[in-house]
Amino acid sequence: MRKRQKPAAGQKVEPAPGGKRVTLPRALSKLGYCSRTQAEELILAGRVVLAGRLVTDPATWVDLSNAVIAVDGKPVAAEERVYLMLNKPRGLVTTRHDPEGRPTVYDCLKQLDHAHLSPVGRLDKASEGLLLFTNDTEFAQALLDPETHVSKTYHVQMDSLADDTLLAALQAGVRHDGELLRAKSVRKLREGDRNSWLEIELDEGRNRQIRRMLEAMNIACLRLVRVSIGNLALGDLEKGAVRALEDGEVEGLRRLVASRIS
Repeated sequence: MRKRQKPAAGQKVEPAPGGKRVTLPRALSKLGYCSRTQAEELILAGRVVLAGRLVTDPATWVDLSNAVIAVDGKPVAAEERVYLMLNKPRGLVTTRHDPEGRPTVYDCLKQLDHAHLSPVGRLDKASEGLLLFTNDTEFAQALLDPETHVSKTYHVQMDSLADDTLLAALQAGVRHDGELLRAKSVRKLREGDRNSWLEIELDEGRNRQIRRMLEAMNIACLRLVRVSIGNLALGDLEKGAVRALEDGEVEGLRRLVASRIS
């Protein structure tokens, strides 16, 4: 049985809700307006009205079946769920607004209504390939949850030739800044006179993991392309192009996450 958290001092306690009753931040998240964290910030800032009444307590319960919610004076209604994939080009940062004025992944979505779309995870500026966007925050959180171990596969070009010793080391794990980093699987795709392409599968979400693993072995990463997330492949989508996921692709990811949790 899950242990119930103690309420904060002065917090109003209500009985556990039934039916479609959820907290106000969760309601805004379920409606696809924003994440729960962003919703809490909006509520505390006095920007959310519930049934004509200003609400500043994020612990407020609402009934999703009949709740009338407005943010900044504009009604919030359930949005149609949107699931997109982008073949991210190199040189774009994964953020909506960059303080340094660098081009972002949202430059590829200019022709779309992306006001409430958020990337599912991120790829660093020098990385390329499959990046998902959605307004379904629960779907995104499930894919990113470390407990689900949804695998991600990358094609990686490095500045040296790969041998069996290197492949085994990447899979066994290497240390970088005191952290043990390992790949779920590694195989050689092809090699030239001075460099090699590897296929590396990860089931952990460590920051810059592949680059750090290679750096720990004094190897430079020349290119890094994410080619799949779980059972969803990038395929032949052109660089910088965006397409909607098919219903079967979304359901495939849902089933994958569910199988990892159960």
